[in-house]
Amino acid sequence: MNYSFEYIDIILLAMIAGFIFLRLRGILGKRTGFEGKAPAQFQEVLNNINLEKNLKSAKDFDDAAQKEFLVGAKIAYETIITDFSDNDNKLTTSKPLLSKKIFDQFNLALQERSKRGHYAEITFIGLDSAKIKEHKNINSFLQVTVDFVAEVITCIRDKEKKIILGDPEKIKKIYDTWVFSRNIKSKNPNWQLVDTLT
Repeated sequence: MNYSFEYIDIILLAMIAGFIFLRLRGILGKRTGFEGKAPAQFQEVLNNINLEKNLKSAKDFDDAAQKEFLVGAKIAYETIITDFSDNDNKLTTSKPLLSKKIFDQFNLALQERSKRGHYAEITFIGLDSAKIKEHKNINSFLQVTVDFVAEVITCIRDKEKKIILGDPEKIKKIYDTWVFSRNIKSKNPNWQLVDTLT
């Protein structure tokens, strides 16, 4: 009898845990990229990634400016990653954050993925870290290289929804090095992603 009571307790606890999980998921939802309209926070992305102070050279990119820059860079990173996971075959939300070169490269990758009949499922879990690797002047541009470490769940499926790459149940750690740039002689304070390094 004691054993049967222990099994009943285990089953009850499992049911309670399952109920709590479903309630939390119903309240918080599952993030798999931007669905429909862009979230309200994106309207602040460009503001967050701007630097209010006047930058004349890399020397002006001090600790305070770097901290302010990283706040925007983190939001930009998540915005771009989740936009790339959308399956409308083109980038929309992240376009203002990308140079023409990167925008064209990313769109080409999306078109090729679409031609193969594949689609991506990417759930952005969060950023573990974002650190400035270097910053330098190149002519009139200030370039900032950032090392990102993030956690995502990624999966590529074919037309029949069969998994051909990734695991929809496994969190994967990814390492990215991105280069952002801004024309310090321009009145436009916006930063853009200009390169991705391997």
